[in-house]
Order: sequence, then C-alpha cells, then structure tokens
Amino acid sequence: MRGSDVESESLDIALLGKEYRVACKPDEREGLLEAVAFLDGKLRELGARTGVSGEKLALMTALNITHEYLSSQRSGGFDLPALKRRIGLMSARLDGVLAQQDRLF
Repeated sequence: MRGSDVESESLDIALLGKEYRVACKPDEREGLLEAVAFLDGKLRELGARTGVSGEKLALMTALNITHEYLSSQRSGGFDLPALKRRIGLMSARLDGVLAQQDRLF
C-alpha cells in the first residue's frame, strides 16, 4: 500500500483544555502531536499576555504563527528567539509535570 493510500484514523487532541477529535494518518501522528503542543503553547502564551480568549485568541494566534512562518521563509532561516521561547515553554512545562510527580511519591 502506498503512503497516500493509508487511511486516516481519529486522534483525540487537547487545545486549551478542550478535547477535539481529528483525522490523522498513522505516519503523521507524531508530527501532528508536535503541532498540537506547539499551538497549545502559543494559544496559552498569547492568551496570558493579552487576556483574549475564544475565537479572537485563535485568530490572533494563527496570524502570529503565520507572520513568524512567512518572516522565516523570507529570511531563509528560522527564528532563533522563537525557538528559544519554545524551548523555555517546554522546559517550564516539564518542570511543572516533574514537580507534580515528586508530590505523588
């Protein structure tokens, strides 16, 4: 079976604490989960910074991500400050999870 013929499966994801079911090909699952984590982080970051929520938050976040992407494409590279922010968010999230884990034992 060719890769393009692989049927999609459903995958449950969470964004801002809300559950969604999306279609996803098995070989794209890992990449989609990375995208979900990235988007959730961006939504939370912008929501905390602006106090905006709902549809307006989603649109503002999409616009910011699109702007970062297009700027990166024009410059022929990647946005190092954005990458550092993402690593910082991931580190903070891991620290939070590990702290909760320590309290359990």
